[in-house]
Amino acid sequence: METLSRKARGERVPTLKSSAMRTVDVARRAGYSVQQVRNLERDGVLPLATRTAAGYRIYGEIHLHSALSYRALAFGTGPIEAKRIVRAVHQCPTSEVLALLDAAHARLDRERTDLKLAKEAAEAISAEPIEDVRLSDSMGVSELAAALGVRPSTLRHWDAEGLVVPDRVPPRGTRRYSPAQARDARIVHQLRSAGHRIDPLRALMPGLRHGHRWEDVRAALAARDASIAVRSHALLDATAALTAVLAAATQT
Repeated sequence: METLSRKARGERVPTLKSSAMRTVDVARRAGYSVQQVRNLERDGVLPLATRTAAGYRIYGEIHLHSALSYRALAFGTGPIEAKRIVRAVHQCPTSEVLALLDAAHARLDRERTDLKLAKEAAEAISAEPIEDVRLSDSMGVSELAAALGVRPSTLRHWDAEGLVVPDRVPPRGTRRYSPAQARDARIVHQLRSAGHRIDPLRALMPGLRHGHRWEDVRAALAARDASIAVRSHALLDATAALTAVLAAATQT
């Protein structure tokens, strides 16, 4: 009756009509440990396995392809979203699964667009000469935040993390950003917008400030580009595995 009601709602009903496999068989073919396979079943990424009279799990092709789908999606979208997508394959109409996949591809497309803009901005910023610097050219936190389109608290955070360290004006220690420091802030803003995390930037910025090593910035952007490409390929691999899951899940 549950099967009929789910079909009536347009949902797929998983079937295990496929070659029987043990837990260790799925683990080996999917590249996981036996415990990881059990954990994926516990989390709903794999449908519940059938059991022998002695209580041993029996898996089918749908379980293997679910595990392979999750593995590829975890590279492409992260483990949380990967679990959400594969669980949806077993629980939701196909249209909802496709919508989740479309959203994953759209996020990667936005990242790629942001990265392109960051590359263009970094090149433009690196070509800007900083000459005839005057005290009046410096900016306060609020001024620079408004120019960048970020909150003043963001600049204070970058200061605390050592990314962009401004001068301090006595007696209150007010932050003032020289043109060179403002340029650093623009670079950090572009790299953060392109998805770079704090730790890599913390290692990059000191060398950039003292040696103007723009090749490091370009290398960081290229590494980000390569990461996006790997995740895009992972989504392609996941699509092939998910197609097999969808086919198995619609069999009766």
